[in-house]
Amino acid sequence: MVTVASVGSLGQALTNASGRTLYHFTLDTAGKSNCTGTCASLWTPLTVPAGTTHVLAGTGVSNGNLGTITRSDGSLQVTFKGMPLYTYTGDTKAGVATGQGSGGTWFVVTTSSSSAAAGTSSATTTTTKSSGGYGY
Repeated sequence: MVTVASVGSLGQALTNASGRTLYHFTLDTAGKSNCTGTCASLWTPLTVPAGTTHVLAGTGVSNGNLGTITRSDGSLQVTFKGMPLYTYTGDTKAGVATGQGSGGTWFVVTTSSSSAAAGTSSATTTTTKSSGGYGY
């Protein structure tokens, strides 16, 4: 399930069923994840079981904006407006977004984000922080 929750100073953002903040990677393209290997160990792809026909949308999310893509390992990754979604291992609890702006390529998906399919950050993702070198 993908839903909306308050995430620190960023306001309303997409979260997974556990309340963990969801991110998009600006180096992805619509329908393709470019985060694999070490990247995917830090930025965990949001996946669903094989055979899932649709992703459940929670409060504040339109079913029409959710979908899936097949990753290079064969798993199904959830997308929002065509862009793959991830959680960040550095976020230790629901409602935090310590990965926001990491490497200049990782951004929280906020409810006011423009279409993520362009693969660029939106006006709502202007907050940055030191990446610690994790901008894969």
